[in-house]
Amino acid sequence: MSAPGPTPVFHAVVLAGGRSARLGGRPKARLRREGRTLLELTLDAVREAAGVVVVGPPDLALPEGVLLTREDPPFSGPAAGIAAGLRALGDLPGADWTMTLACDMPGVSRAVPLLLAAARSEPGAAGHVCVPPGGHRQPLAALYRSDALRGAFAGRDAADRSVFSFVRELPLRDVTVPEDATADVDTWDDVQRHHLT
Repeated sequence: MSAPGPTPVFHAVVLAGGRSARLGGRPKARLRREGRTLLELTLDAVREAAGVVVVGPPDLALPEGVLLTREDPPFSGPAAGIAAGLRALGDLPGADWTMTLACDMPGVSRAVPLLLAAARSEPGAAGHVCVPPGGHRQPLAALYRSDALRGAFAGRDAADRSVFSFVRELPLRDVTVPEDATADVDTWDDVQRHHLT
């Protein structure tokens, strides 16, 4: 068995533009755990990325060097967000891999190193997608070959479409992650369970 390859060079698309309808419109990106917003926690999880773009409203405060863009039209879903993120990253030097993360998963920092380890072990795969025990694939916690992801979205309208409708034909490898690594925040019960304010 060959040794794992080098640490993958990757870009990150962080999705922070949803309506948060079940939270009465309160932005999930600004929910806090121990004084830090969910967006800050997510950005910290991808601090090793060669480039990061956040897809969300124009009033988000971001660290220097992090790009900001918006899906077109606004609130048209995560697939449109990924498409917008890919366009924004096109201005940066290329990276072999692109990670997609929703900002509403408080424990996602546990998933990122597992995705990168999977890419080191199987660099020829089209992508690696998180799967919690007994759960389903989470395409918003995944690491894709950049050319494969761009090819899946090329020339297609992403507005109000599911992410799976774009990536389901890609030969993705499952990466088992802890249950809380991809548990997301959709309701006020979730806010309480994750100890958010």
